[in-house]
Amino acid sequence: MAAPGSVSAAFQDYLQHLGLQDFPCGLGSWNKSRCHARGSSRAQPAGLEEAVPPGEENPEVLLELLRDQHSPWALPHDCSPQAQLLRKMVVLAPELLHGSRVFQLVKSLRILDKGVEEVDEGLLQFQQLEELILSANHVSRVTSAHLPRTLKVLELCYNDVDDLQDLCAQPPPELQHLGLGYNQLSGPSQEKHLTVDFWPNLVSLDLSFNSLTDLLGLVSQLCTLPSLRILLLQGNPLSLIPAYRGFLVDSLPKLSILDDIYIWPDERQQFQGLAGQPELLKSEARLVVSIGEMKGLPNPTDFQQLELECEGPVIACSYYVTYQFAEGEELEGRGSPEGTEIHQSPTVATLDVDSSAQDTGETKSHQEPAVTEEPEAHSANVFATPAQPWAETIDYSYRKEHIAKDLVGLKSYLEAGTIVSVVEKKVLSWPVDPDENSVPSKEGQELKKNGAKDKQKKKKKKKSCEYRSDPPIWSTLATMRVTLETLLATENLVAAVCDFGILVPEKPPEPPVLDEKEAKKGKDKSKKPKGEKGDQKNAASKGKGKNKDTAEVEEDQEPQPVPLTVQFQMQLLRWPSAASTQRQASVAMAVGGTQ
Repeated sequence: MAAPGSVSAAFQDYLQHLGLQDFPCGLGSWNKSRCHARGSSRAQPAGLEEAVPPGEENPEVLLELLRDQHSPWALPHDCSPQAQLLRKMVVLAPELLHGSRVFQLVKSLRILDKGVEEVDEGLLQFQQLEELILSANHVSRVTSAHLPRTLKVLELCYNDVDDLQDLCAQPPPELQHLGLGYNQLSGPSQEKHLTVDFWPNLVSLDLSFNSLTDLLGLVSQLCTLPSLRILLLQGNPLSLIPAYRGFLVDSLPKLSILDDIYIWPDERQQFQGLAGQPELLKSEARLVVSIGEMKGLPNPTDFQQLELECEGPVIACSYYVTYQFAEGEELEGRGSPEGTEIHQSPTVATLDVDSSAQDTGETKSHQEPAVTEEPEAHSANVFATPAQPWAETIDYSYRKEHIAKDLVGLKSYLEAGTIVSVVEKKVLSWPVDPDENSVPSKEGQELKKNGAKDKQKKKKKKKSCEYRSDPPIWSTLATMRVTLETLLATENLVAAVCDFGILVPEKPPEPPVLDEKEAKKGKDKSKKPKGEKGDQKNAASKGKGKNKDTAEVEEDQEPQPVPLTVQFQMQLLRWPSAASTQRQASVAMAVGGTQ
């Protein structure tokens, strides 16, 4: 009995699903005369021509029951060709079900998402197996001694493989494709298992979306594979290096396809000579963030009750767009401190803009959590655009280049995406009562001497109010997540218009309710002479009589609310040629020398 979670157990379930023991396959009253033909060949044409005994079915009729899509015994249309072939062979030669003969029929075995955890010894029964696909399972170790020697294709993507040592102990000598994408491979110790000593006939290798970081070490091992033509490394931290593709193209001259993109001769010409300059490879990535126009921001004056003649506060509003970037970034020499780590808080965001950040717009933030579902947590810094006053369209024209040294952390950041937020800075300025500001006696005497002049100035020009500003109030108006995972593949640019929906600002506070006495006083004051009332009625009647169509037109002309949108873009810088690689490296060295 095969152990649960093993490949053998999954195959037994697969056979049961195919119904090989049941009609029209298997052995039964419908083919009992052929039950003793075990010594004969699998399918003899003469057998189809011989007369069928009474009560039994002709093999051709049984095969038609398998092929007809309206038959209750037909397999789904998306069933694998291997499953169809197995059923056909068992109908023609039912004796194959005895013992382990059925294993000899299988050349391709696909077990997808069946919870397989172990590649057990029972797999050796498949003496003709050439293709083994175990994608989307939970395999963490593969013992090469349990793999048939005839194997040519081994696909293990979307598993938990974190070490290649057991797989490389006695690997199948004829293996041509090894698929290890979307696993847990990391560290420099894995590269040593990817040489010609273990895989002399390997043509295709998939290592995509692991955690490999040593590009130079990996290439030095892959160079020993004489038959390698197809290579997938996208999704690894090392693929974020600007010269990643060019270095591989020039280092592996026999390679035909890299990351699902064909390598043309002109591309090889562009990167010629880069393989001989490994000193240009820096373990860092460069990304540029750009923020363009913001539209749909409600006018704050439409929702503020400003009192005239300095009786109430003056409210000044300005707006930022903030975004997160991976922690561990190296700032270009501008003297600006690195942004602090985000500490999630249920309160509104409180930003302290550092004046030394210059055009970087870097901020320190306590950001409120995003409304969207959080993926795996990752540390990040928060950056912000310069503040802008309200306008129907605010063009930030913001651009910042980030240099990330921690490539593993950058990969986690790109997988999780970034949080883009619109932040409002509100400053309340209150009028200052002149009586509150007492002055010394000497100054008071000087003011008395100039009293006459002040009175004359007051007559000519009304005295302006003085204001005292409160500390700024920061609040996050809208937040959303922007996916960046395509930058881990072959895409170099993510351009998105963040649509936050229609923003509904909070209504201003209601005026305080008056007492009954004050309300009566207000009513008495509001009483006017009869003549005035009559004039008001006449004016009202005239207003009503103008036309009702104009009022309807004015209502129709009211602007409809538009959603709040922000243009956001992130670009992963890659060098398109060897010449540009050298040029970028020389510029970086010059900048480093001036610091």
